[in-house]
Amino acid sequence: MGHPSGGTRDRLGDYSTDRRVLLLSAAAVCLGGAGAVVAWALLWLIAVITNLGYFGRFSSELVAPGTNALGAWSVAVPVIGGLLIGAMARWGSPKIRGHGIPEALEAILIGGSRLDARVAVLKPVSSAISIGTGGPFGAEGPIIMTGGAVGSLFAQLFHLSSAERKTLLVAGAAAGMAAVFASPIAATLLAVELLLFEWKPRSFIPVSIAAVVASAARVPLLGAGPIFPVSPHAALPPAGLLLAMAVGVAAGFGSGLLTTLVYAFEDLFQRIPLHWMWWPAIGGLCVGVGGLLDPRVLGVGYGTIHSLLLGQMQAGAAAKLAVSKSLVWSIALGSGTSGGVLAPLLMMGGALGSLATAFVPHGDAGVWATVGMAAMMGGTMRSPLTAIFFAAELTHDWNLLPGLLVACVGAYAVTVLLLRRSILTEKIARRGHHIFREYVVDPFDIHRVGEVMDRNVPTVPTAMSVAELARLVAGGDPELAQRQGTPILDGHGRLVGIVTRSDLMRSLAKDPSGSAGVLDAGTRNPIVAYDDDLIRDAVARMLSNGIGRLPVVGRDYPSRLVGYLGRSGVVAARQRLLDDENVRERGVRAATS
Repeated sequence: MGHPSGGTRDRLGDYSTDRRVLLLSAAAVCLGGAGAVVAWALLWLIAVITNLGYFGRFSSELVAPGTNALGAWSVAVPVIGGLLIGAMARWGSPKIRGHGIPEALEAILIGGSRLDARVAVLKPVSSAISIGTGGPFGAEGPIIMTGGAVGSLFAQLFHLSSAERKTLLVAGAAAGMAAVFASPIAATLLAVELLLFEWKPRSFIPVSIAAVVASAARVPLLGAGPIFPVSPHAALPPAGLLLAMAVGVAAGFGSGLLTTLVYAFEDLFQRIPLHWMWWPAIGGLCVGVGGLLDPRVLGVGYGTIHSLLLGQMQAGAAAKLAVSKSLVWSIALGSGTSGGVLAPLLMMGGALGSLATAFVPHGDAGVWATVGMAAMMGGTMRSPLTAIFFAAELTHDWNLLPGLLVACVGAYAVTVLLLRRSILTEKIARRGHHIFREYVVDPFDIHRVGEVMDRNVPTVPTAMSVAELARLVAGGDPELAQRQGTPILDGHGRLVGIVTRSDLMRSLAKDPSGSAGVLDAGTRNPIVAYDDDLIRDAVARMLSNGIGRLPVVGRDYPSRLVGYLGRSGVVAARQRLLDDENVRERGVRAATS
């Protein structure tokens, strides 16, 4: 990498974050508290609707809908819920359909991080109706969408950039997740791996603050974590880590199957000759029938997840649960109703891990349920770090971290190689948008102008006329013909202007004789780049001024021309990244100083 010119002190830092991060952090404190309140309200509403729908009473006590005594009449409850959700989506906002995270991603990527107030109200209400009437979903997707909407609305009250609005939208989303699950680390990592599309202190600091504040505010509202406490297990031995990898690979294939199932049922619903507002009711009918066959599929199923983590479920029961939950959840989600994906993935992954207990000699059913749970989430959502710490924060079984890491990496590797897109990004792709989820360092952010600029720059003197320069360009002068712009130097060799081919054409149109000087035809005091500038800054200067080239000067002597940066130099920097990725070399090369 090049060095700053003339021995000047390097002014570039590791980060571009400025003091506005303090403003965003102050806003994040407010959003953390708001996220906790919204999470409490959502869980309260789910409990009330469950009690009303299945038990005919007004109560906020958390109960499992599968314990109802309605018999065959229980099938009608999710159908009624689906009818209400379809009506809310059609006449309220269609953005409440789905599990929330793709909608948040879409708002971030193409909506300028703007969500409207209707979503902030209708999304939690529709999700509470869906889950409270037996929908096999979790509350995390809706709370991420709702918390994000609160963050977006808060940001829209102030004069902020789109990137700053994104930070507050994601801070609200992370706050909601942290409050529901008492998982501030996992909520922050979910923001980094899935929502932010960057790794910057400007966003990481406020999001972390919001998650921590929400987790702390959760205690007086919902109680302290963990929400699935277990007795700590011993760390897995080396042989156990290999088995964890095998469970992770199996979960990776399971993730692929789940993703395929969800979108196969979505495609099937597309063929139904009815308006989409009726689809959630049809999905609700399937949920109701599934609840008759296996009541454990109804609702969020936190009790069932806890039983799996405690190792209290036999292999046969776990197998039945895995199949029934997968089918009912896939059908319901494919119908376009409102609900989240995390809790179902935890249940299905936990059931898969419990099944593995019969084939592995190390650890008990609780260990492998935890491992399977994390692997299924990490593979399906392609967020392995989130899944690792999510499982640890839910159980506080920190000794299993190495096993969780191995299993999540195995599942992640399978789904990355097996599927082009995840269950979250497939929905966005079907709407015509593409998401690239690899974070890479842009070469424009690390290379300097001096590394790619053209050092052999043809120049013209101020005394040259437009006609003379036009003859040189038209005659095919090899140095002038390949550039759109030519720097102009005065008699002392100082840069005083630049003239482009367009300038020449305009001047000749006014005066065909071309008697005007090049400086009169061109631009005096041109916009320049410094040789120690990052290419990013130089390109930004080009774009903001609508130009395609910059004379390059030394920072110590800003009138001394040292180079020329055009489009070819910019492309050369990008070519370095392509070469690093694709050019394969063989042999050992001696290091040079």
